[in-house]
Parts: sequence; structure tokens; C-alpha cells
Amino acid sequence: MPAEKKEKAVAQAPAAEPELDQESEARDGSDNEEEEEEVEGTAGAADKKKKKKKSKSKKKKAAASEEGPSEGSSNQSVSKLSDAQLQQLLALNPALSNELQGEASGSGGNQKVVDLLRRMNLQDILTGIPSGRSVKDMGAFKFWKTQPVPRFDEDVKVEGPVEVKTAADIAKQPSPLPDGFEWVTMDLTSSEEMKEVHDLLEGHYVEDDTAMLRFNYSLSILEWALKAPGWKKEYHIGVRASQSRRLVAFISAIPVRLRVRQAVMTVSEVNFLVVHKKLRNKRLAPVLIKEVTRRSNENDIWQGLYTGGTVLPTPVSTCRYYHRALDWMKLYEIGFSPLPPNSKPQHQVRRYALPEKGKLKGVREMTAADIDAVLPLLTRYLERFDMAPEFTREEFEHWLLSTTQEREERVVWSYVVENAEGKITDFFSFYGLDSSVINHKKHKLLRAAYLFYYATDVGLTETVDKAALKKRLNELTHEALIFSKNLKFDVFNALTLMDNSLVLSDHHFGGGDGNLHYYLFNYKTAPIRGGVTKNNRPDEDNLSGIGVVML
Repeated sequence: MPAEKKEKAVAQAPAAEPELDQESEARDGSDNEEEEEEVEGTAGAADKKKKKKKSKSKKKKAAASEEGPSEGSSNQSVSKLSDAQLQQLLALNPALSNELQGEASGSGGNQKVVDLLRRMNLQDILTGIPSGRSVKDMGAFKFWKTQPVPRFDEDVKVEGPVEVKTAADIAKQPSPLPDGFEWVTMDLTSSEEMKEVHDLLEGHYVEDDTAMLRFNYSLSILEWALKAPGWKKEYHIGVRASQSRRLVAFISAIPVRLRVRQAVMTVSEVNFLVVHKKLRNKRLAPVLIKEVTRRSNENDIWQGLYTGGTVLPTPVSTCRYYHRALDWMKLYEIGFSPLPPNSKPQHQVRRYALPEKGKLKGVREMTAADIDAVLPLLTRYLERFDMAPEFTREEFEHWLLSTTQEREERVVWSYVVENAEGKITDFFSFYGLDSSVINHKKHKLLRAAYLFYYATDVGLTETVDKAALKKRLNELTHEALIFSKNLKFDVFNALTLMDNSLVLSDHHFGGGDGNLHYYLFNYKTAPIRGGVTKNNRPDEDNLSGIGVVML
């Protein structure tokens, strides 16, 4: 089972290997403050400083071309493309091309590939077109054709496992590794071995296309993520170089109780797939995925959940990352946020300014004494979504109740709203994940807060009042932004999952240029809404069906 990315910023898979490390969040910027805001910048921000300003007419034309197909026009747009144009699309998306070549094997050849492409949604095709080095990263699809995952053009009529296996079908031994490498099971109760995993991730995990930012997982967040309730030592899988004993690759999983529409199952949530940069031609990622699958099967777990920024067969849903500047000047200085045309830095600082205190009454930090009230509230709220976790009390406490007040050691912050009668009516949370700023003279660390789980009783009425829900969620989001700003975070990130699309525009969130794709391993289901329109904008009319937040 493949691995995820968080959510989060900067993911690159090794060349020609299906490494799914997290979302390649993006560094994009909008030239028009009146259009959707684009907070991220990286290369985009730097380039904009050098480029001449476009005329208004050119800006409008550019914006129109960037917005993509209009609602309901995607399939029609595909049908109007010539065979030569479709071949150009395939050339830009080698992973999709390889997949369709496999589907069209036999008679028909290239024409059958083109016919299959015409049946696809244009936005899905465009989503898979990467930039820069990601093109070759998406090239190896032979591996995925051997795995129990739905094909791109498959119309799911019956939901359930792709294949059914028994214990007799499980391989007794791991797949062989290339000469000079060997399997190890990491003992993460050992501070030395946890440090090895930390160092491997720090140097070789997820970074953006310009190598400007790289996730900086602290030991605290690794303890939190890798040792969730139900964790097993055998799910911490490593590869060592036989002679030097150096850890050169790693993958992990944790068991999660997941509901997909009406079906409830235990799945392996796969994460932290990382291969040393110098060894990415050894094709270690596929064998790591096979091994975490084999070990999951040995524990009677036959399905997996993972996310990635790369299009693979076949996303069950696609969400988009959004970013809200908390320290705009810092984001601008490191190249994360662009300076919009006809604006000045001081104007942007004022635009993203927040008060020191919120206005919502009864807001306070959550304590252990609140769990009996908050867990049922969250459970009921998550029932509104097509795919969501089913938390036990132990899991809720692990993921959402901090065990320390030390800022540098803390991972998650949770808050409740208590009314005048002492009843908890709302709950919201966020977690922190830093990124290293590579080769910057002034800034070494980007501190990011990520919107996590939340719930409100406003959304639990028999007929949901969307206007009232939007109002309440915006009030809660405002409080979360203030708390995170006071905690010295630089940016606040959110996906278009859950009901997040109701709050993004009102709080100056800007869209990232990457998407986060959700995948189920050995399970097929009809697509689940990702909270975005065909133009990849927040969709307030058709909110996301995704209720699971992955790290």
C-alpha cells in the first residue's frame, strides 16, 4: 500500500518510482487581488519580481486561460480536441499515457488510447500534468497495474474490495532487495533509531520543486504520528545498506478504523515513504509498498489509505490546499508569497493583520475533562461525510489532546466553545508542522499550522442551515487564526475537505498550485467530492465528502 503526503507542502517522488510522499503544495501566486488569492509563491513569487506588469486586458485573458474548463464543459471540451491535441496531452502526462497504453493493450493501438482519453474528464487529465521534474517521476505505471486499485476509466457500480485474499495468499517472506541492501524493522522506542528515521526524513523526504522548502518533522511529531493507538513495531519498515548499516529507506503504517459511506473497515494508513536521493534508481519504493502491504495482510488488514500530490490509479477524491498568511512579510521574504501588482508590502501586511483577541465568547483550550462531551460531538459531525475515521476515546485523546504545554515540543492545539449553560457547542483544532527554508540568509524555518478536526452543533440539525453553518464556521476559523498567529505560526493551511470551502474566501486564504489526491488500496468506490469546482475553486454549493485529515 502506498504512502501519503501531507498534507502538505512539498512532495516529490523519486524518479521513475511511485513514491507518494505528500502533497506538493505549492508555490503559486495570483496576479489579481480581486480574483482568488494565491498566497504561495516560491519560484512564482521570485519570478513576479522580475517580470513586467501585464496590461489589464492581458491579465484577464491569462486569468481566463488559467481557470480551466467551465462547469459541466469538461467532457465536451475533450471531445472537441483533435487526435493530435490529445496526443500532446498524453505527452505531458506520461503516467496517464502509460496507464492508458496498458488499458488499450491488444487491438486498436494508439487510436484506442485516444478513445479512452476522450472518455475522461478534462480536469482529471489536466490535474495529472506536472511541471518540472515531476514529469519523469510519474512515468512508472507498470507497478500500479499489478496492484489492486481501480483503473482510470473504470465505472464503479459495486463498491467493495478489488480482490479478496486469505492468509494462504500471503507471501511468507519479503520481496528481495537489490544486492547490498537488507530489510530491517525499526525499533522506534529507541531514541537512536527514531533519530535515524528523523534524519532520513529531514534530508530526503518532501521538498518543493525549487528545493526551497523541506518538511522538518520534529521528534515530537514523529512520536505522535508513528505511535498512534494500535501501532505495531512491524509497521515501521526500513532498508539498510548492508556494509555501512545506514538507514536509506523507510515506510510506515498505522491501523485506522475508516468508514467509506456505509462500509466500516480497518485500514492501514500509510505514510512517510522515503528513499535516499542517491538511491532512487534502485526502485526501492515499490518493494517498500509491497512489504507494508504484506505485513498489513499478516495482521488481517486488506485495505489501505494514502494520499499524494501525484495522479495515480485512481483517486477516490481530490482536494486542494489553501494557505492563509499570518506573517506575510516573512512569507514574502522567503519567496512563499508574491507581491500582487500595484500593491506594496505594507498594504499586504495590513491586509493579513489579525486582532490579538477574538470576539467569540466561551472559547477556551480543551482539557481531558471535555472529552466526554467533545468526542460525541465530533463523531456526529463526521457522520455527515462520505469517508471519515471512527475514533475511539483513546484515539481521540492521542490525536487531539496535547500532553505538553511547551511550545517547541507541542504538536496539536484544540479548543472548545462553552455556552452560558456550560454546554460545549463547538470544537476546533490545528496542528503544527515546520519546514526548513533551504539556503536563505535570514530565515531558517517556516512555521505552518494546519487546520485539523472540528465540529459544531450548528451542523447537526436534521436539515442543515448552510448559511448558519457558514457563519459559525467562519467565527471558529477566525479564532483559530488568532490563536495560531499568537503562537508565532507564519502560515495557516487548510484543504478543501470537510466543510472548509465555506470559510476560505472570507479569511483571505489563497489557493496553492497543487492538489492532494486521496487513494484507497484494494477498495473501489464511487468518487467522493473534494470540495472544489471543475475550475479547482472552493465549491460552497457541493461541499466535500472527505472527513479524514491525513498528516
